[in-house]
Amino acid sequence: MPKRKALLVSVTGPDQPGITAALTEIMAESDVRLLDIEQVVTQSILSLSILIELDGAEEGERHLLRDLLFRAHEFGLSMEFKVVRPTEVLKKAPVQNYVVTCLGPAVTLRVIAKLATLLSEERVNIQKIHTIARKQLECIELTLSTTQPIDPRLLTRKLLHLNAEFGVDIAVQEENLFRRAKRLIVMDMDSTLVQIEGIDELAKEAGVGEKVVSITHRAMNGEISFPEALRERVRLLKGLPVGVLEKVCKRMPFTPGAKELVSILKKLGYRTAVLSGGFDYFSARVKESLGLDYAYSNTLEIKEGVLTGEIVGEIVDGKKKAALMEEIARKEGVTLDQVIAIGDGANDLPMITRAGLGIAFNAKPRVREEAHYSITQKNLDSILYLLGITEKDLTAMRQRKQRRTTTL
Repeated sequence: MPKRKALLVSVTGPDQPGITAALTEIMAESDVRLLDIEQVVTQSILSLSILIELDGAEEGERHLLRDLLFRAHEFGLSMEFKVVRPTEVLKKAPVQNYVVTCLGPAVTLRVIAKLATLLSEERVNIQKIHTIARKQLECIELTLSTTQPIDPRLLTRKLLHLNAEFGVDIAVQEENLFRRAKRLIVMDMDSTLVQIEGIDELAKEAGVGEKVVSITHRAMNGEISFPEALRERVRLLKGLPVGVLEKVCKRMPFTPGAKELVSILKKLGYRTAVLSGGFDYFSARVKESLGLDYAYSNTLEIKEGVLTGEIVGEIVDGKKKAALMEEIARKEGVTLDQVIAIGDGANDLPMITRAGLGIAFNAKPRVREEAHYSITQKNLDSILYLLGITEKDLTAMRQRKQRRTTTL
């Protein structure tokens, strides 16, 4: 009985409709068994690989190869054949698959070369590289395979120095269902969703800006806790007219990409929340403006039209933010693996480190080091690329929105 063997058929050349149909039809008529298939088109150039099992009959094999070569020639394609050893065909699949996202103003060949070198030193194999974005920002995604599990967060930290060298952000994630099954995003407000710190702006209006900054530095140095620092700073605002809150609110600029990020995620069915150590007067406006589902922050006590210098109720610090995130997740029926948390400060770390995808956005050095992932790009919507959403996807969604608007 003829010995069966595996044959890898590799095809490259100009892409056009009908190629895959024609070649697979020839194989089907020869009654060969499909073992694997992969097709990629880059800039209209086709790369098609088909692994088939032959029955070992020489006459049938000659006819099959002749017909395939003839058809490939008609399409203007190059075709190569390689006999694959049984041990290669039966080789076990990689233990784990991972995705590396590389994002920055310019993802150059030098960046890719350096990244590929570092990955090879970690003994991981690059299975696929494709471009996610090339316009306002450049982003590529690499699919990796390993024979041994790796720690994505540890590898991300090892690649962190590429940011200082090339200005690119790197994120390594396990490629699994949860990566694309996120359902809730929770965000800090000051210096994350908006570009200013609300309490600093109020302090300037009250003429106590330097004193507030001094207390903030003491808190950052660990001399006092966040709740204690917040109470001290709020006391300095005593007597400030409530109208000043509205004044500051009107000049509170959103971070570039904040509206786009929330809009896209809401269209994809995400629930959205702002969890802030700032004040509810501002977070309520942010919630209304962006159409968020939840907003939690601190409440300033107001009597007779002025601030009393006190906070009403429990302070929203880092521990409280994490608890609120978990509470919202339970209410929405999602696991923490399905949650994205974004922030820039130390009091965001508890929620960032517990979420399935925790992101330090233009954060302090300590926060960048401890967070799962760090983004230093100016636009908040660059985070969409970490979810595997491509520039093409975003363009299609915008066009769909424009068509609906025109129709209405």
